[in-house]
Amino acid sequence: MPHETEPRLKTTLVGSGEHRVVFLHGLFGRGKNFTNVAKGLQPEFSCLLVDLPNHGDSAWTETFGYAAMADTVAEELRSGFAAEGPVDVVGHSMGGKVAMILALRHPEIVRRLVVVDIAPVDTRESDKDSPRGNFEHLLGALSRLDLRGMTHRSQADAALRDQIPEDQVRGFLLQNLRHRDGSFTWQPNLALLHGNLEAVGAWPTGDVAGCTFTGPVLWIAGEHSAYIQDEDAPVMRSLFPRTVRITIRGASHWVHADRPREFIDALRTFLLGDR
Repeated sequence: MPHETEPRLKTTLVGSGEHRVVFLHGLFGRGKNFTNVAKGLQPEFSCLLVDLPNHGDSAWTETFGYAAMADTVAEELRSGFAAEGPVDVVGHSMGGKVAMILALRHPEIVRRLVVVDIAPVDTRESDKDSPRGNFEHLLGALSRLDLRGMTHRSQADAALRDQIPEDQVRGFLLQNLRHRDGSFTWQPNLALLHGNLEAVGAWPTGDVAGCTFTGPVLWIAGEHSAYIQDEDAPVMRSLFPRTVRITIRGASHWVHADRPREFIDALRTFLLGDR
């Protein structure tokens, strides 16, 4: 487990511009995944990159829950980055759900919301037959990987190649390996996350019952991703009535990694707009 000195939420600030925006990563990601995007938004923006609980350098928890994560982020923002008023929030995948719940439960914190390739519905991450994701397969492969005796990251890469043939996806996951005390270990709380994929894929309707967010919302889909489907639009607009949906061509679920320039342009246009 992480050392007791690790912060409840690790955050990294990039830039010092007037417009403040918070980035929330997806499952098995970390705040640094948005470093290039944050740099691309300079000089207008101050970007706060957050490691969500059980990821990166943030503390581990004993349970998984979206409302708890959103409330933890809200507490962190109120005490610092959003102390002087509402900020913009960008969330991808799991982080997109956290961002939506943050806006619904704590609307006074959020000025504008960007939801990247996820919808406020059950995405059934643990269902291997679902078109919306394969994290059961991915995290299952990581859980079965025997790290004992490995001395180089390339050994883990080779061991996963048959199960995860996509170089980009495998590289994304392996960024979470850390070398400690002479051996490799996973930095995120793999056991908790893999064991709670039903909860990761769920949408916590009861925790946002009766809530709506009336601020502007940009809903971004990847052209080659099935995480957002047409039938999701009514529930999205019932919760977020001022939603605009766009699709970034050539992008998979990891939109910001596949098409960074188009993603940055979309963010800048929306976050600096008058709508």
